[in-house]
Amino acid sequence: MDDGVCAQERLASIAAASETKEGVTRLPWSAEHRTAFGIIAEWMTDAGLQVAMDAAGTLIGRTPGTGERPALLLGSHQDSVRSGGRYDGIMGVALACLAVRRFRNRFDALPFAIEVLAFADEEGVRFPTALIGPRALAGTLDPAVFAMADRDGVTMGDAMRGFGADPSAAVHLARDPARVIGYIEAHIEQGPVLEREDLPVGIVTGICGISRHMIEVSGETGHAGTVPMAGRRDALIGAARLIGEIGARASRRNGFRATVGQVDVAPNVVNAIPSTVRMTMDTRSVDDAARADFAADIARLASGQAADTGVGIDIAQTYDQKAVTCDPALTDALRAGVTGAGFRAFDLPSGATHDASAMADLCPVAMLFVRCRDGVSHRPDEYAEDRDMGVAVEALAGAIAAMAERG
Repeated sequence: MDDGVCAQERLASIAAASETKEGVTRLPWSAEHRTAFGIIAEWMTDAGLQVAMDAAGTLIGRTPGTGERPALLLGSHQDSVRSGGRYDGIMGVALACLAVRRFRNRFDALPFAIEVLAFADEEGVRFPTALIGPRALAGTLDPAVFAMADRDGVTMGDAMRGFGADPSAAVHLARDPARVIGYIEAHIEQGPVLEREDLPVGIVTGICGISRHMIEVSGETGHAGTVPMAGRRDALIGAARLIGEIGARASRRNGFRATVGQVDVAPNVVNAIPSTVRMTMDTRSVDDAARADFAADIARLASGQAADTGVGIDIAQTYDQKAVTCDPALTDALRAGVTGAGFRAFDLPSGATHDASAMADLCPVAMLFVRCRDGVSHRPDEYAEDRDMGVAVEALAGAIAAMAERG
């Protein structure tokens, strides 16, 4: 069977491991997760891999007979957002298994071992944290996360133990970087660039760093009908002006993303002037200095607008994640795989976080994006074509072969 068709059939099958009928809702350490792991184990076995689960709940398929050879790691995550699509994350596991299957009769000839990893939790939907599996392997897992509870009051530690994982052992899973060659992850693009370029796959140059800020605009409320327009201290007008400038200034920066995604207004009634607005600003760039510069620019702008409009504007950073640059050697191997499949190697950055972001603390990383219809992701209508996934399998297999030739 064609690899792309096989991938499509496998993803359709595992999509049934879901809490919801519309879209895919598969949370970590759940009954649906257990069903999915049974299916993934079959994929790994079909690829000729030996299957085991580690203490963090990561399902690992490793090439047999490769002893203590350093390992090339491939994979992605099995979990989804609520009512998400059937490709995000899990496609990377399916494609990795199909690529490795091409080598199943010659594992001994490879100068390295191969492991396919199916991580339990990347999305951070069930618990207010994420990337548990890769952080465990990288030695950056904070044991405090095991006390975090889901909306039903179940702690992560209890959920993991009920699944057969072991939180106390998970914090000791850190791999020796000298025993890991690198990590390659295939993922749907989650954007429209490859579709515009009419290309099935793209080479990721880096994973954007993320900064998040909370912005509070404070004014003065009053009766909507009796307070004159002149002299009003309307917090929402101040916020709206700032939001407009955030979008306009981000648009003038190549490859930069800025989003005001949450806005809370008080008193939030029809007949009163808004006194307070709290809103978030999410900025993303592969250049960490650019994010810092943008935040400083908005802070200066806010100070000037506050003086002009009579409102107060306070900005506080709440989150910061550094950008990750993809490894040149691994990326060159992916380029060889893509060109070997007969396509132009097109570079683009990732604006979303992936397991590769955390794996970068352990080893070199690279990523391959697969075109998705209309750039849609995290929705039930998320879709990747058979032929594009087939090209991705070809590219991954080509990258493995290229790395093997280099020794």
